[in-house]
Formats: sequence, structure tokens, C-alpha cells
Amino acid sequence: MLQGTTVTLRALEESDLDFLYALENNPSLWGVSDTLAPVSRFALRQYLQHATADFYEVRQLRLVICAADEPVGVLDLFNFEPLHQRAGVGITVIHSARRRGYAQQTIELLLEYARYTLRLHQLYCTVAADNAASLRLFRQAGFRRVGVRKEWLRKDFSWQDAVELQYVLAAKPVDNE
Repeated sequence: MLQGTTVTLRALEESDLDFLYALENNPSLWGVSDTLAPVSRFALRQYLQHATADFYEVRQLRLVICAADEPVGVLDLFNFEPLHQRAGVGITVIHSARRRGYAQQTIELLLEYARYTLRLHQLYCTVAADNAASLRLFRQAGFRRVGVRKEWLRKDFSWQDAVELQYVLAAKPVDNE
């Protein structure tokens, strides 16, 4: 468990089934998760049974973001590449818990965990060009814009650009004093 001042990041538990069911079946989030279909409780139960598998084996990790011991979102690390020591990042916070600093603190915890525990070299994310809140969140956390993919994401009946962001996790210098 990773503990901040207002959020805790923890492993998935069986008791998260209803929370994940509501999250995964929210059509407003499907565009950022590359899906167009609802997820069944059965599929989510199967997923939860295997969610504790080793990060190096399954190359992904999902942690629950909790505030006051209640789940308010999820943090996903995906497309982990062991050779290059990099992973993609996705953060989802439920609508009723947004604009409270939970995502910002989640990224702060993630950066330390990725650097010192997972020993990753870099993290990256893809954000819709019109998602000003997410772009601001990642930029304020130190992610740098490294490119734009033109007409990368389909939204309704049009196409939109995607902004690519990257964070290189250089080890912090040790204070010898």
C-alpha cells in the first residue's frame, strides 16, 4: 500500500467488484479506455482473481485510489517493457471526486514507486488534445510533451489529436550530509 496525505494506492480486492463494474461500464470513459462495450460482472470477477499476478509477468498493474478508505479511482500501469524499463500510465477518478487533488497526489506517489520500487526508467501517457484537465495534471507533475498524433482518437463521428507525454525517472541525488 502506498500512502499519501489524502490518498492511498492499494491492490485490487474482491470487494472492489461493484466499484469496478460501475467504472468500467461508464460510457463517458470508454473513449479513453479504447473500448466500446460494457464489461460483465463475471469478466470482472475473473480479472480480480488474476489481478495480483506479478507486474513483470503480466506487464500491467492496476491500483485503486482511495480517499478516506473509499475507492475514488484507479491507476493503471500498462504496456510495461522490461528491456526498456518503461510503462504507460492511466488515471481515472470518478466524477464526484474530481478537482480535489487526488490525481495529483496519485502521480506523486506513482513517481516514487516507479523510480524506487519498480525501478522504471520512464513513464508515458497519451491524452486527448481537448482534455485540458489531464494535460494540466501531467504537465504540472513534470511530464513533458514529446509529440502529437494527428487524428489519433475517434470521438463520436470526428477525429481528434492525441498528445504524447513522457517522464524520465532519473534517480534523485543522495544527500550525503
